Amino acid sequence: MPEAPIRVLLIEDHAFTRDGLRVAINFEPDLQVVGEARSGEEGLELLTRIQTDVVVLDIGLPGIDGIETAIRIRALPHSPGQPSAAGQPGSASLGQPRIVMLTAHNLQAEVLAAMSSGANAYCLKSADPELLLAAIRAAAVGSAYLDPQIAHHVLGAIRTPEAASSPLTPRETEVLRLIADGQGNKEIARTLNISVSTVKFHVQDILEKLSASDRTQAAVKALRQGLL
Repeated sequence: MPEAPIRVLLIEDHAFTRDGLRVAINFEPDLQVVGEARSGEEGLELLTRIQTDVVVLDIGLPGIDGIETAIRIRALPHSPGQPSAAGQPGSASLGQPRIVMLTAHNLQAEVLAAMSSGANAYCLKSADPELLLAAIRAAAVGSAYLDPQIAHHVLGAIRTPEAASSPLTPRETEVLRLIADGQGNKEIARTLNISVSTVKFHVQDILEKLSASDRTQAAVKALRQGLL
């Protein structure tokens, strides 16, 4: 049997934007819009009645905004009928849906607030629709995602002196900072004057120490923990 599609709830107050999101998402065979809301309050009410894997949430909602809505979503118990077995979309340990935050603004303060509210992904409305689809799929399996237009300057801007509490070595911290700045393995190797294979070893150690599934998730976790 084919796998069930990822169930998506849209919370967006602008009808034109909501229509475009619905069309783009429903065009994909592995994604399905199962509900739509025009406000955080309406979205929270829908979540008590429909099974949802991922919420695409506008940060600038009327009434309670996207940040507060995300916090309240994180406080919800299981979605109705939500599977708790691992390996299925939306099967977070507490059963809450994942959150993809959507915004028209490329503002560092908003991104940091969204991440601290528990959002798994952050996308610009002006970005290529393929990036939003990628964010939904990443969030559904528990990965973190940041729009490439903002990831490097948001994650790379965080610098703290609390290295003593970090599980990373100074060299691993250097590598992670370059990852946050958007550099690939070859660029990191040139910047640090080390081999690509050494960079790969450092990246693997970083992922293990931070319990991250990929480079972006490692950078987001380091941001949240103040390790960069």
